[in-house]
Amino acid sequence: MKIVIQGAGEIGSHLAKMLRQEANDITIIDDNPERLKNITSIADVMAVQGQPSSLKVMREADVQNADLFISVVPFVPQDVNIVSALLAKNLGARKVTARIDDNDFLTAENKLLFKQMGIELMFYPEKLAADEIFDILKHSSSSESMDFARGKLQVEVFKLEEDSPLLDMKIAEFAAITSKDELQFRVIAISRGGKTIMPKFDTKLMYHDLVFIIATREGISFLMRFLGKSNVETDRVMMLGGSKIAELAAEQLSKKISLVKILEKDRDRAMALSEKLPDNVVVVVGDGRDSGLLLEEGVREFDAFLALTGKDEANVLACVSAKKFGVERTIAEVENIEYIHLAEEMGVDSVINKKLITAGRLFKFTLSGKARLVKYMSGTDAEVLEYTVPPGSAITKGALKDLSFPKDSVIGGVIRGSESMIAVGSTRIEEYDRVVVFALPHAVKEVDKFFK
Repeated sequence: MKIVIQGAGEIGSHLAKMLRQEANDITIIDDNPERLKNITSIADVMAVQGQPSSLKVMREADVQNADLFISVVPFVPQDVNIVSALLAKNLGARKVTARIDDNDFLTAENKLLFKQMGIELMFYPEKLAADEIFDILKHSSSSESMDFARGKLQVEVFKLEEDSPLLDMKIAEFAAITSKDELQFRVIAISRGGKTIMPKFDTKLMYHDLVFIIATREGISFLMRFLGKSNVETDRVMMLGGSKIAELAAEQLSKKISLVKILEKDRDRAMALSEKLPDNVVVVVGDGRDSGLLLEEGVREFDAFLALTGKDEANVLACVSAKKFGVERTIAEVENIEYIHLAEEMGVDSVINKKLITAGRLFKFTLSGKARLVKYMSGTDAEVLEYTVPPGSAITKGALKDLSFPKDSVIGGVIRGSESMIAVGSTRIEEYDRVVVFALPHAVKEVDKFFK
């Protein structure tokens, strides 16, 4: 697939690196030679230097023959990305997407307007990150989660601590102890030491494993009881940093909980947030990295602590401090992917990375078109995909155990009409089923072939 990315900032560079690993032909455009040098040193991509929205530069990058054009120019008004996407479409690019920074553009009416103009997707990375925070706080017993078909199937991620009943248990033993008349959940992957394991029946669960479990709605409560987990009601949230992600998350949370408190050291930014956000969002001027200020502002009385300063180390350390003060739930923004595993090792409950969230949203455009959703979950390099099964596709040709499904992938569950089920070897997939797949990156293209 030929992909042109305009903008070699953090998100553009991460997309180029990730999409190149999938054997795509990548060209990246930027007017900053240093940014281009950085990306070409770590990924086999073609670099074109030039101004965004320049027709001459776009033609040089062969945008007219691109299967996908992504405009993510950093540090410019969103108009530049929108205009670039529209120009790319008119030059001949098959699909175009643009980064935006205005929530109003994401209303149903405005999205339809831009789609009619030719822009297939507009994405707002900070809003995607805020939505992720909101979802995590809804599922406060696990470190990360995903819902499919309004909760008919759920993927939950649990970190195994010293008191976990799963410690030293083999997958087969877990299945035998917890199985009922109908399978309601199963372990689909394990992340151990930064590596993802597709478990077999004799795989043993170990201390500090991140365990990915898919469950039906009926199976969740039984699973939680078995693991000794209970949902913590989140009604008071403290945030470190008044970033755009914090602003969007606070606005969303304020509609559901009684108090959000933001600690922001820049007085002007604090004043702007105070004027813009609802009355149950309190903004305090001060450096929340100071443990004394955290105590003074009553951190012990909050249900969750979010560190969203844009500085990874400060976010991780602040969450560690909040955890020591007794806060039940901590979430850190960690943009350096290499730090994610370290943050989890240090006890941070959940990690937000807007590059990974955005990448998942865009990656589905490189697949067959039957992928409804793609998501990267922190703690693993695997991808969660949701497909709608087209008539006549290879996945419908027999029971799963007879299909030679790619080795480093697993079908976790199936949604059929109003019913949901956990997939096993004897499961037969039917046309128009919605299917949840967990796969390592190198297996995704092979998985995709089963749904064409």
